[in-house]
Amino acid sequence: MTTATRKILVTNALPYANGPIHIGHMLGYIQADIWVRFQKMRGHECHYMCADDAHGTPIMLKAQQLGVEPEQMIAEMNQAHQADFADFHVAFDHYYSTHSPENRELAELIYTRLRDAGHIKTKTISQLYDPDKEMFLPDRFVKGDCPKCGAADQYGDNCDVCGATYAPTELKNPTSAVSGSTPELRESEHYFFDLPAFEDMLKAWTRSGSLQEEMANKLNEWFDAGLQRWDISRDAPYFGFEIPDAPGKYFYVWLDAPIGYMSSFKNYCTVTGNADFDSYWQPGSDAEVYHFIGKDIIYFHSLFWPAMLKGADFRQPTNVWAHGFITVNGTKMSKSKGTFIMARTYLDHLDPDYLRYYFAAKLTARIDDLDLNLSDFAQRVNSDLVGKVVNIASRCAGFIQKKFDGKLKSELQETDLLDEFQAAANTIAEAYEKREFSRAMRDIMALADKANFYIAEEEPWQLIKDPAKAERVHEICSIGINLFRLLMIYLTPVVPDLAQRVQQFLNEDFSWDSHRQLLKGHAIEPFKALLQRIDMDNVNNMIDASKAANTASAASDNGELSKDPIAAEISFDDFAKIDLRVARIANAEHVEGADKLLKLTLDLGGETRQVFAGIKSAYDPATLVGQHTVMVANLAPRKMRFGMSEGMVLAAGPGGEELFILNPHEGAKPGMRVK
Repeated sequence: MTTATRKILVTNALPYANGPIHIGHMLGYIQADIWVRFQKMRGHECHYMCADDAHGTPIMLKAQQLGVEPEQMIAEMNQAHQADFADFHVAFDHYYSTHSPENRELAELIYTRLRDAGHIKTKTISQLYDPDKEMFLPDRFVKGDCPKCGAADQYGDNCDVCGATYAPTELKNPTSAVSGSTPELRESEHYFFDLPAFEDMLKAWTRSGSLQEEMANKLNEWFDAGLQRWDISRDAPYFGFEIPDAPGKYFYVWLDAPIGYMSSFKNYCTVTGNADFDSYWQPGSDAEVYHFIGKDIIYFHSLFWPAMLKGADFRQPTNVWAHGFITVNGTKMSKSKGTFIMARTYLDHLDPDYLRYYFAAKLTARIDDLDLNLSDFAQRVNSDLVGKVVNIASRCAGFIQKKFDGKLKSELQETDLLDEFQAAANTIAEAYEKREFSRAMRDIMALADKANFYIAEEEPWQLIKDPAKAERVHEICSIGINLFRLLMIYLTPVVPDLAQRVQQFLNEDFSWDSHRQLLKGHAIEPFKALLQRIDMDNVNNMIDASKAANTASAASDNGELSKDPIAAEISFDDFAKIDLRVARIANAEHVEGADKLLKLTLDLGGETRQVFAGIKSAYDPATLVGQHTVMVANLAPRKMRFGMSEGMVLAAGPGGEELFILNPHEGAKPGMRVK
């Protein structure tokens, strides 16, 4: 039977609140969700938390750019993030925000405990200051020439050309990425967490089994170089929590972000009463706490975070588990190639269970990067889920329904294969527990091959022709449905939506222990198609939509949303090169195979242009004919999958139905230049 009930708290890295989720981010959330679903199927008390990382200079500047308050921007992004996660079947028990009363309370508590214990130090440092914006500039908000190789337009922390790392004050010819002005060097008193004081504790903790071996080995480099005190303060203006008794000083976003794991759980405990906060976070707790993160934020989670918890008299995580990055078709995700795919763009074209299965089929407990090869993706899903697993049910269910009143056989004689499938539960469970999902998928598909071989060998479609062999067909197909059922029990953490449809088909609710019993004399529902094959046209449409997407903010591909500043200003001379013209929409029509595009024929006053515009979500093409709009007339023609686009229509709005093409005054004439 299942082992004693465990108390488990699972968290994911917090997505940054200044941009949407993309499929690179989804890897870590899907990995954690699979593990959580497995634990819940086993009957354990498992709570799954996440929140938006909602503080920092990028949030403040992004809100200024949009002309809204930061609170409004992060609230809207929080809803968008939750919708993406929910539609990918990532089932958080609670999703919150670091901009919360609980997070302020806990951040202040942890800070004051560290301060009172002597672990907070102060030091006056020199920083670059933007005199126009009246703010100190974080590293990524300064650009200039690399001090090592001289490469131009490099950020203030590292060079993309030669790979050198440096302080922003070392940049040659620095400029502010916020205003374009030349920054000044100014002094400011900052607050530091005394990380070196925890070196012995951290050396022991990082080698205690709480980290993957690759991670623990990597941290040796930091120990060898010597730990440094960590700057935890930022100067006003800053969107975050003010440090107690330090007016004008704010907690650096990376101090209160991981505390968001605790504050999310605290709010969950208060709102639902489903758990006791202290029993999970006090020293000596018998509960288990796991963090799933991307490998880019190992340093924060494996040194600063456990040391902060130790110094503030809280327990350390049981494990911090890092995953690698994803590439698409063997290379870094690319906007120009359409492989920088937003979560919502994927969802507009493909079933989320497809991606969940493909990730599971490639995920191990190591910190290896994962390649989403789109051809292999389609082939593997079609072969494994459709061709192997669902195929078993489709080959057997019709006979059960038509010949045996929709009921499985009451007694099964040949149980050897069923016994083998049931016995496999332990090794598959062990693989899930150890996050060796690829091994679990291999084991499950090897069983699926055996089930299909059994049915092919027995040929019930031939036997049914002989009325004397009807009972034999009933036996074969009842065994087949039971084999299919066992496979789907094992796959439930990975493909929950498919599993839900299967449970409806079988008239049963799955737990992990469901594998211990077989269905005998059990009524099933008429079989309906459970999963469609991936059509490569849908994959290609997704790529085309990604190419056409004009995302509001760039996102990184390294497991955390980008914290880069807004784009640099352009000069008036640059803007003057854009030829904006009034155009009459002579015709508008749907584009076959495109989910977001309309094909517009634009009259420029004696000249017509064909333009593909991503405005289908907001406009019925019939309502556009005869209206006027504004187009970029001197944009180079672009060959798209659906034809040549010879310009760009201007539109504004957040997207969806709230997308507005500009409609000039009725006196405007086609071809008129917009000034």
